[in-house]
Amino acid sequence: MGPDALAALERLDILSRKIFAGKLPGERRSKKRGQSVEFDDYRSYVPGDDLRHVDWNVFARMDRFFIKLFREEEDLALHLVLDASGSMDAGSPSKLIFSARLALSLGYLGLAHNNRVRLACFGFGPGLSELTPIRGRRQIQRLGAFLIDQIQASARLEPGSPTIAFNDALKRVALSRSGRGVMVVLSDFLVPEGYRDGLTWLAAGTGFDTWCLQILSPGELDPALETDADGSGVTGDLKLLDVETGRAAEVTITAKLLAAYRTRVADYCDSLHAFCASRGMTHALISSDRDAGRLILRDLRHAALVG
Repeated sequence: MGPDALAALERLDILSRKIFAGKLPGERRSKKRGQSVEFDDYRSYVPGDDLRHVDWNVFARMDRFFIKLFREEEDLALHLVLDASGSMDAGSPSKLIFSARLALSLGYLGLAHNNRVRLACFGFGPGLSELTPIRGRRQIQRLGAFLIDQIQASARLEPGSPTIAFNDALKRVALSRSGRGVMVVLSDFLVPEGYRDGLTWLAAGTGFDTWCLQILSPGELDPALETDADGSGVTGDLKLLDVETGRAAEVTITAKLLAAYRTRVADYCDSLHAFCASRGMTHALISSDRDAGRLILRDLRHAALVG
């Protein structure tokens, strides 16, 4: 990321739809009695938002629902959860590398504004790999080094190796006593046993403003974009290997099958979006060929994760 992009990022901060009381002095305003609350911005209402944050005066004038966003005077906790399981190795760069860059960029925002930043990774061992909460701009190198270690550990994972399940990992994150704040889960959410139990654990407590960033590669969104070694498209008889279990399946790729696949992927992503919205969480689908800096400066700023 170039100096211009870094300078633009430094003008942004992590936003929250909820108002949390921080643990340490920071750059935010708190809802505690005797301290002020600073209005920051509006964003459009999505199903599951707390109706107490609707600006009814704006609704009376425009007949549209808008949610008020606030900044707090005390520190905000930013919880980053990175899925480093085998399925995240798809794409070029891989979804894992892209997600790590995005996590590093978001972590940089939190550290630059003196927020507490915590990172948990899972998918390449029997438990969670966690970075204890850090604060301050000087900790960015520590955050980057930790992410590199996680990528390298994931690369050493053999198919079929025992790993903590997606839902068990999110349950452990939800039950950890690490304070309230903004929770950002970076994953493809391609979970054979389903993602509902894990996300339900995150939604069960009132302490998190949760964002589910679903990272898929361009080829997963549309296999017609995939090419093999000689540059030809993915067609004909193929043998597919599951990178997590090692199981193989033989398929014949046809135009009809590709169309059915695209429909299934769209339905799956729409279902995840609806599930998140019904539990007060925000879902965003992101292609791993995006530039992380531009994604934050435009899309995530428009979505009000940063501002």
